[in-house]
Amino acid sequence: MTVDHPGATDSRPDAAPLDESGAEDLLRGICFKTGPPRTVGVELEWLIHDREHPALPVGRERLDRAVEAVRALPLSAALTFEPGGQLELSSRPAGSLMECVETTAADLAAVRATLGAAGLAPVGLGVDPWRPPHRLLREPRYDAMEAALDRVGPAGRAMMCTSASVQVCLDAGEEEPGPLGHGRRWQLAHLLGAVLVAAFANSPYRRGRRTGWRSARQSLWADLDPGRTLAPRPGRTPREEWAAHVLDTTVLCIRRDDGPWDVPEGLTFRRWIRTGAPRPPTRADLDYHLTTLFPPVRPRGHLELRMIDAQRGPDGWVVPLAVATALFDDPEAAESVYRAVKPLAETAGPAAAPRNPLWTAAAREGLADPELRAAAAACFGAALPALERMGASDAVRGAVAAFADRYVARGRCPADDLPEPGALADPALLTEPALLNAPAPPHPGKAASA
Repeated sequence: MTVDHPGATDSRPDAAPLDESGAEDLLRGICFKTGPPRTVGVELEWLIHDREHPALPVGRERLDRAVEAVRALPLSAALTFEPGGQLELSSRPAGSLMECVETTAADLAAVRATLGAAGLAPVGLGVDPWRPPHRLLREPRYDAMEAALDRVGPAGRAMMCTSASVQVCLDAGEEEPGPLGHGRRWQLAHLLGAVLVAAFANSPYRRGRRTGWRSARQSLWADLDPGRTLAPRPGRTPREEWAAHVLDTTVLCIRRDDGPWDVPEGLTFRRWIRTGAPRPPTRADLDYHLTTLFPPVRPRGHLELRMIDAQRGPDGWVVPLAVATALFDDPEAAESVYRAVKPLAETAGPAAAPRNPLWTAAAREGLADPELRAAAAACFGAALPALERMGASDAVRGAVAAFADRYVARGRCPADDLPEPGALADPALLTEPALLNAPAPPHPGKAASA
């Protein structure tokens, strides 16, 4: 559960250049650190809006003052701000689900209070439903990222400046095979990931209009530079797959101590090693290159699940964190869910996530897709007893059960509860769990009460 520090080059003129075999050895060693699953973390991104008028842009000076106040808080989590002004809290690795929930909830309460004093609120939606992309952070990393992603199309700017997510961080797993083995967990993540996209889809709008996707955020990721956002090609061990993927992905930028960073076109890290131009790459360059890859599951010693939309309400993020942790870390649930999602591989086909039919259906249809709905029902059914075995609180288990009843049992997702963008400007619908507490739509097959 590490935090990127994009401003530092960490390179020295006398740093030893990498050779190809050395780079492969490093990648195999640092990206899958195996052992019994023990720790969990969460990274929460939030859009920042005016509490009373959420459709209006927040001025730069006002946001800067709020950022300064939030940075002064004694938080347990690491705090960063994204290019469009989104706030991100990255928890420390916790020894249990409940420790992660409790420490993160305390941090969020402090952040909400401080933002509230400035008339602002963190909003849990996967994509800003009103604002066009507008980058506030002017740093070499983001200048380079924007230039590189603009070569593909406008999705890069939208992702950088208007998207937000819940990212769950779990241990890679055991070296040995089995339900908690890292190979099984790697495969599970790329099938279960589509179910998580569908169940928690929460971004149907962009720029004031319906997009046709339940998760417009996931559609943006699929439209980015495919080498940078695709999962590795399957067929080898996770370590071999990932090492090859990293070296064969193009370099987003080459950092410089002075002036703008170089943004090469078509230069893979492997070719950079082989040519040594414009300068030989070092270990620090490889470490930095890893932070510019955005697959749906990113191995960083642990597994970073990056596919879940931000969720509404102060505690909406707890449900995807609890469900993912239960399904990966409880052996009985992991085995049950693996059997339930394994048939999804046929729908996914040979194409890598998120550009395959399974992930596309998840982002577009949510749980209206019958196959994903059935898989989600099996997953939530396995998660609830697993959470009890893991010692989750009544409140956490109750939140998961309520979500399952409101959405999963009805083939719905949070995006289906959102009103049109004009009505969405009601502050209560963004900053409070009002929609979750409202009466649920009638279950299919049951008559609505008179």
